[in-house]
Amino acid sequence: MIICCGEALIDMIPRVGDDGQSSYLPVTGGAVFNTAISLGRLEEDVGFFSGVSYDPFGEMIIEALQDSNVNKNFCLRNSYPTTLAFVELKDGNASYRFYDESSAMRMIEEKNISQIPPSVLALHFGGISLIPEPCGSVYESLLKTFASSSVISLDPNIRQHLIFNKAKHKSRLNRMISQSDIIKVSDEDLEWMTGEANPENLIQSWLNDYAKLVIITRGSDGLTAYTKGYKIEKEARKVEVVDTIGAGDTFNAGILSSLKRMNCLSKKSLTNLDEKTLNKCLSFAIEVAALTVSKAGANPPWRAELKDWDKRLN
Repeated sequence: MIICCGEALIDMIPRVGDDGQSSYLPVTGGAVFNTAISLGRLEEDVGFFSGVSYDPFGEMIIEALQDSNVNKNFCLRNSYPTTLAFVELKDGNASYRFYDESSAMRMIEEKNISQIPPSVLALHFGGISLIPEPCGSVYESLLKTFASSSVISLDPNIRQHLIFNKAKHKSRLNRMISQSDIIKVSDEDLEWMTGEANPENLIQSWLNDYAKLVIITRGSDGLTAYTKGYKIEKEARKVEVVDTIGAGDTFNAGILSSLKRMNCLSKKSLTNLDEKTLNKCLSFAIEVAALTVSKAGANPPWRAELKDWDKRLN
């Protein structure tokens, strides 16, 4: 099983009705939640670990997990309110304003880690859940607990306006990166973390330290993937973009799903990952993300929409 560990929230999406009046549509979201939903729709064995409220928005989150075949048994139900993220769209690109004080996703405890089975194949971390307390420390501890036995995937997914102590958050990310097998980071996030747009030396230090695969995404400009032995440049697939909500999250799911289907989602296999196999995995992840951005909101594709990929990944 792959377990996605992080935030679930409600995106409040701006809409204009037929009468010209503006409103917001509540839609389930959150970076790590989106990755879990995408993996479920790709028919992977996936669970979701997070604090989820008993309020009506929390029930929406649980229903969405069930509808996309995600195991909800690792959700930590509580009576705190659900986090709300009000979305602003400009030219199809999304920015967010979060309402998250004492939220359900924040208020989890380290003792909750014990409900994760020791045999879990991989864990995925990232997003805004790594910033606040107590959940940030819980996720860091969870990663450390499983770093030696399970594949660890990390996407920092920086939200700068939520980070009030940059030095503290960078320290946490650096500790988590030092124990992660797969690191996916956007060029914007990398620049925030390092002050450089293309810090090759830092990427090589991650690979020399622990990481087996580092992927730098650049939106419509494509991506670069690095291993210890080689690097691959890939162009983005050209599609008509409706919005970019969930693009990086579903890309993460595409990477994890394709690696699993090609029997490469293990520490040993990742260490020996050949260029041809990684090329296929990257192409699949790009396709998953492209189908997502061609629809409104974070609406990942189902496996049936990618059937032609079954033979390609064998």
